[in-house]
Amino acid sequence: MSQDITIKITDREGIAHEVQAPTDMNLNVMELIRMYELAPEGTVGVCGGMAMCASCQCYVLNDVLKTERNDDEEAMLSEAYHVKDNSRLGCQIPITSEIDGLEIQIAPEQ
Repeated sequence: MSQDITIKITDREGIAHEVQAPTDMNLNVMELIRMYELAPEGTVGVCGGMAMCASCQCYVLNDVLKTERNDDEEAMLSEAYHVKDNSRLGCQIPITSEIDGLEIQIAPEQ
């Protein structure tokens, strides 16, 4: 049975969007940002979600997300701009029921 969750995404202009995300489609946060067109086309997910660019970098604003960065994510963020302690790559955050209520902000463009 499909269940949608709510995620709050603040875009690069500072506008907050509360969006519904399906948990049964194997999506990630980067794909959700693209699906809702919350960043100009071609500025998020440039590598297609392979953790090989940092175009989908976002800042996690609450403690809903319990997973840590994986090695590929750490490596990419070590070379990215605008990195903070709460930086994550959106392509590495799967949409699951466990992240219902997640709040993120899209990082500035690289």
